[in-house]
Amino acid sequence: MDFAFGPEDERFRAEARGWLAAHPADDTPRAWERRLGEGGWIGLGWHRGHGGFGNRAATVTQQVVWAEEYARAGAPARLGHIGENLLAPTLLTFGDEPQRHRFLPPIARGEELWCQGYSEPGAGSDLAGLRTAAVRDAAGGYRVTGQKVWTSLAQEADWCFVLARTEPGSQRHHGLSFLLVPMDQPGRVEVRPIRQLTGTAEFNEVFFDGALARSEHLVGGPGNGWRVAMGLLAVERGVSTLAQQIGFAQELSRIVRLALATGAARDPVVRDRLVRQWAELQTMRWHALRTLGASADPGAPSVAKLLWGGWHQRLGELAVQVRGATAALGPTDWEPDRPYELDALQRLFLFSRADTIYGGSDEIQRNIIAERVLHLPKEREPGPGGGRGAADADT
Repeated sequence: MDFAFGPEDERFRAEARGWLAAHPADDTPRAWERRLGEGGWIGLGWHRGHGGFGNRAATVTQQVVWAEEYARAGAPARLGHIGENLLAPTLLTFGDEPQRHRFLPPIARGEELWCQGYSEPGAGSDLAGLRTAAVRDAAGGYRVTGQKVWTSLAQEADWCFVLARTEPGSQRHHGLSFLLVPMDQPGRVEVRPIRQLTGTAEFNEVFFDGALARSEHLVGGPGNGWRVAMGLLAVERGVSTLAQQIGFAQELSRIVRLALATGAARDPVVRDRLVRQWAELQTMRWHALRTLGASADPGAPSVAKLLWGGWHQRLGELAVQVRGATAALGPTDWEPDRPYELDALQRLFLFSRADTIYGGSDEIQRNIIAERVLHLPKEREPGPGGGRGAADADT
């Protein structure tokens, strides 16, 4: 698409910048979500033709403007990201009107938070191998039993959209359904935080033991879960990618300033890496703008993931190189029973080790490009005793 900011976009930018300046994010994370809802800043991309569930009829360029200004203002990470940017577009595409009327308004008001129940201990990149099951109960609802893992923000969420096997004996991507499950079910839903290298625990394990999902909260019809799940993954990387790049630029600037202050920039190898990171970041932005809204391009999301995952991981490595030996120093007063404190660049290095794995590993993204864009043959089945290839997640 021909992407350019016009006068209306710049007026929208001034409004967004002014609102963010007048509303510092000094609330609790949940209160901040409600404040964003009151200001009309949630659901900008929800089309008015679907009943006006969003707060504004913002264009794609205005959504980009808001995402950029939010990142530039240093506003906090969103608790409502999963509901607004993943579930809402999915309901607009695959849900029915009662589901939209029930779930979209509370998301737009910042009142209900969501998490995503996809990955399992034995089904991460190979998502089609999931084993969480949902069986019909006497009242016509579904009872969900199984385990999900790497579930972001599950400890905060009110609801979880869960991909589960609803047809006994089905295999791979057949017989799956997309269910909306309330998290407040004591004894039936348990959340266990996963402590990471960074000392934080935004990921979780979630255990379902007969958790109830009402029949009217099945999205897209029984057995159509794979189609819905893949539709959701297609919208996972969109406008938010451009906001992510603003954050990347801020991290790179911090490393450049440190390299100048410490003298590391006098090393020609370090200078070359700094310039290369800057040039690659500009390329990512141009690619994101060029492909924004290009839903017909099946390879665009995978190319974007490959670009930013590797780039951010190399940035973390560069941060350690610029810091030198001090990057390996931790707190002197750390105790085993409490989280340890890291500085921003140490967290960047440790967290970015996972960038080429979560959200679809690099291997998965290359298989998608090979099979769906280049139309190369699919990965062949291994011999006896071998596991299936990760490419099966998207067959």
